[in-house]
Amino acid sequence: MFALLTGALIAACLSAAPPARAQAVLREIHATGSRNYTEEQILALTGLKTGAPVTRENVQAVANYLSQLGIFSRVNWTTRDGDATLTFQVEDAPVVPVWFDNFPWFSEKELMESIRLAVPLFNGLAPQDGSLLQDIAESLTLLLQTNRISGTIEHTLLAKPGSDDQIMQFRVIGPTLTIASLSYTDALARNSAKLEDRKLDIVGKPFSRFAVEMFVSEQVRPIYLQTGHLNVKFSPPEPRFTGDPNQPLPSQVAVTLPIDAGPAYKLKEVTWSGNTVVNSAPLATLVTTKPGDVVDGMAMTAVWQRVEREYARRGYVEAKIDPRPEYSDADSTVSFRVNVNEGAQFRMGKLVITGLSLDAERSLRVNWKLVPNEVFDGAWVEDMLIKLEKPTSEIFGRLPVRYSEVGHLIVPGDPPNTMDVMIDFQR
Repeated sequence: MFALLTGALIAACLSAAPPARAQAVLREIHATGSRNYTEEQILALTGLKTGAPVTRENVQAVANYLSQLGIFSRVNWTTRDGDATLTFQVEDAPVVPVWFDNFPWFSEKELMESIRLAVPLFNGLAPQDGSLLQDIAESLTLLLQTNRISGTIEHTLLAKPGSDDQIMQFRVIGPTLTIASLSYTDALARNSAKLEDRKLDIVGKPFSRFAVEMFVSEQVRPIYLQTGHLNVKFSPPEPRFTGDPNQPLPSQVAVTLPIDAGPAYKLKEVTWSGNTVVNSAPLATLVTTKPGDVVDGMAMTAVWQRVEREYARRGYVEAKIDPRPEYSDADSTVSFRVNVNEGAQFRMGKLVITGLSLDAERSLRVNWKLVPNEVFDGAWVEDMLIKLEKPTSEIFGRLPVRYSEVGHLIVPGDPPNTMDVMIDFQR
């Protein structure tokens, strides 16, 4: 595995050097620049030892190997004292958490420990590409083989369900595993008629942690947010095999979802900062929840969207709303401190239309209320683009307009602080 590959590579590098190459005896070896790995871990990867002879070709081969792992975006090396002191300078590459999608035979701890035995550098994170991913996959393949489970391992970079964060998902291709049931540790989910109606979205389908987490994000979490449980915590799904115990490898998996609901919070107050274009009073009218009411988290998300839309209507299409909740568990209340980064005001630039006949384009331009240099009403533009998803007589009258798809781009124009709108109609 990983350690054997490293040793084999170093041995090959050392033996491959032509005898005529100048060699130096290493007195010191260092590694700098990494925050994810210690100097000792990096030097262990190199396989180089003090007191051993080495050539520059050997060192470069080792540097190339470090680069191919994927955990470093840059690997350089320098020498001094007649090549007796060697220093590797590295720069960490982005890493993401590792997820195990369909390994119900093993606990998370067992999977992690199995990888660490073969890949000593593994710390629960993985690069987005590089040979280290293959080392992890091979360690998982060995774990399957040791337990007489047939299957191959694939890895995919994905967005974590309900988040913009990324994960590196490892999954087994081969065994047919089906979700037999999905249960919850909290009464609110257990007693939810909505979740009961939606259970066939997941039950009877192939077992997948990713699929379960998507179900949690799209179906379970909103139920808790709507009832004020803004700090609800969902632990990873807990699978267990069910069915005929005489079968060596059962194919039915019962999944339990641990939920810590936390308190149902009531609204204490909403305060605003950073807003100069729109006063706090009109912003407050957009908040439908009153102090003392249980906070509907989904409704509050809609509030922040309405605030952004209000700014977009005034030309501030890059305004950012940052609502920061402050929880008080003593009285189960929450206050929102909302910071507004208004940004610059934009005006209408060019309107570029492609894919329409001259008459249809003329009709659209007549109905496009924004003229160049007028305040760019982002809310109106958004509504207009929705209307244009299908041909409508409201815009095109009786013209025989036909198209199947509409693409659009809204990009900063020239002069500065203008927005150009490009709309492409496709048959």
